[in-house]
Amino acid sequence: MLENRPLLREKVAILPSSPGVYTYYDAEGVVIYVGKAKNLKRRVSSYFNRVHESLRTNRLVRNIADMSYIVVPTEQDALNLENSLIKEHRPKYNVLLKDDKSYPWVVVTNELYPRVFVTRQHMRDGSKYFGPYTNATMARTVVELIRELYPIRTCRTPITAEYISRKRGRLCLQYHIKRCRGCCIGEIAPQEYADCIARVRQILRGEVSELMQYLRDEMVRLAAELRFEEAQELKMRYKLLENYCSKSVIVSQTVGDTDVFGAYDDVSDVYINYMHVRGGVVVRSLTLRYKRRLDEPLPRLLSYALTEVATTLGVHYGDVVVPEMPEVDMEGVTFIVPQRGDRAKLLEVSASNARQCRIDDLKHLEHTDPEQRTQHTLERMQADFRLSQLPTHIECFDNSNIQGTNPVASCVVFRNARPSKKDYRHFNIKTVVGPDDFASMKEVLTRRYTRLMEEGEELPQLIVVDGGKGQLSAAVEALDEMGLRGVIAVVGIAKRLEEIYFPGDSVPLYIDKNSESLRIVQQLRDEAHRFGITHHRNRRSKAQIASALDGIKGVGPATAQALLRRFKSVKRIRLASLDELSAEVGKAKAMIVYNALNTDNQQDENSNTESE
Repeated sequence: MLENRPLLREKVAILPSSPGVYTYYDAEGVVIYVGKAKNLKRRVSSYFNRVHESLRTNRLVRNIADMSYIVVPTEQDALNLENSLIKEHRPKYNVLLKDDKSYPWVVVTNELYPRVFVTRQHMRDGSKYFGPYTNATMARTVVELIRELYPIRTCRTPITAEYISRKRGRLCLQYHIKRCRGCCIGEIAPQEYADCIARVRQILRGEVSELMQYLRDEMVRLAAELRFEEAQELKMRYKLLENYCSKSVIVSQTVGDTDVFGAYDDVSDVYINYMHVRGGVVVRSLTLRYKRRLDEPLPRLLSYALTEVATTLGVHYGDVVVPEMPEVDMEGVTFIVPQRGDRAKLLEVSASNARQCRIDDLKHLEHTDPEQRTQHTLERMQADFRLSQLPTHIECFDNSNIQGTNPVASCVVFRNARPSKKDYRHFNIKTVVGPDDFASMKEVLTRRYTRLMEEGEELPQLIVVDGGKGQLSAAVEALDEMGLRGVIAVVGIAKRLEEIYFPGDSVPLYIDKNSESLRIVQQLRDEAHRFGITHHRNRRSKAQIASALDGIKGVGPATAQALLRRFKSVKRIRLASLDELSAEVGKAKAMIVYNALNTDNQQDENSNTESE
C-alpha cells in the first residue's frame, strides 16, 4: 500500500518502537486521524501491510498522504495527548464524543468567606468544584439543602479583611431572617465560618454518614449540658440530612470508594456511564456518548472514557470496575472485571443507566428527527441479524389452522420499520393436506416470491417466519428451489423465549429484551398472527354458513345474509314458520328455503329410523 507513496514509506520505516501518538493527514494537509500506540512502529505499520475487514479503515488508509508522530514516556501519557489532539482537531475518522456540553457544578469559592452556588463554568481560580451533576435540578437541590443546614452567605460582595475594617458592609434581609451570620460586618469569625464550609464540603464529597455521626455526637453533648435549644437545632439539621440520604442511591457499605464504568453498545453509538461510589452512596454519575467512526472496540472506548472523566472531573482512580479490560495501563490503578457479588451489581446499575440514556435519546429523536430514528433502528437490525444491507423491506409469515381445517397463511409487510398494510396478503393453502405447518410455509413462500419475480416487483431484504427450526428449514428449502437463498436473508422467531434462529445454526440468538431489533420482530410476528387469525375465522364462519344456505338453489348471498341478520343462526331459520320467513324475504324465496330446510330434516329423520 506504500509503493506509490515514497515519502510516507520512508517515515514509516524510521518510526521508533516506543509509546507515542501518530497523526495522519490527507492530501490537503488536514488532520484525518489521531491514534496512540504502545509501539509506534508496529502500530503504524499495521495500517499498511494488509487489507482490513472494515471498509472505513481501508478508506482511511487510502486517504493518508502524510503523517507525524510524538514520542511520550508512557502509554497513559499517549492516551492523554491523543485525547487532547482529538478535541483540538476533531479528525474525520476518530471516535466522536457527542456530548461535550457543559454540566452544572457546585462551587465553593476561594474567598475569606466562601460562597456556595451552582455554575456551568469550570475556572482555574483556586475555587473547589464538585460534580458535575447530570441534572441541574439535583445540583440546585443540594445547594438549597446546604443553605438550610448552614448560614452560608449568598451575596456577591468581595468581602476581605480590609473591607470589614472599613465598616462598609450593610446587613441584608438574609441576616435578619437568620440565613446569614453577618459576614460583611465581620460578626462571624472567618475560622468559625470555615468550620461551616468544612461541613459543606463533606456533604458535597458524599461523606454524609460521617457528618451525621458528628451531628449525633454533638446533640448528645449539648443535651447533656442542658443546652436543649442548640441540640434541637442540630436535630433539625440531622433530619434534613437523613431525608437527603433517603433520596440517594445506596449501593453497599462493603464496596468502599470505587469508580464504575458501565457500557451499552449500540453499534454506531456507545454509551459509557461513570459512577463514583463513596461510602456506599453514588455521589457522581455521568454518561458519555461516543460515535464510532472506525468500528473501535469497547476496550478502546473505555480508555477514552477513563481519560475524559479524569480530565473533566479531576478524578484520581484507585479501584475501577469495568465490563472489559481497557486498552491502557494506568499507574496505581487496578481494573476489576467482576463476575458476581456487589461489584457486579454496581456494574449492572451503571450499565442500566447507560442503556436508559440511549432510550431517552431515542425518545427525543422520535419527536425531533423521526427519519434518523428509523435509520438507527434499521442499522441496529442489520447488525443483529447479520445482514449485508439495511432491511428497509421486511416480510413475516404465519400459518393458521384448527386440526388441519381451513388452513390459511398470512404475510405482513414492514417498510422502513413501519407496517405497510396495503401490502398485506392472505393465502389459502391449496396443496397441503392435514395440519402440516412446514409444508404450508414452503407452499406460501414459493407462491409469494414466484409471483413477485414474475411481476418484476421488489424483493424484501429480510424474511421472518413465525416458528422455530422446522418452519425456518421449510422457508430455506423454498428459497433454495427459487434460487433466492443468497438474495433474501431469513430468520425464525420462536414463541417460548423469543429466541432468533438462523439458517444452519442450531444455537439460537437471544437478543436483549430492550433491543429495537427484537421489538420490531415481535411487532411483525404479532401483526402476522392477528392478520392470519382474522382471515381464518372469516373462512370458518363462511364454511359453516355455506353448509346450510349456500347449497339451496335459488337462494343467493343477499337472501342468506338477510335471513341471518333477522334470525341470527341457521338453526333458528329452520325452526321459523313460513309466514315469518315470508315477512323477511318474500313468499317465493321463503317457500324455497322452508321446503329445502324441512326436506333436509325429513331426510335426517328417515335415515335415523332406517338405522334403528
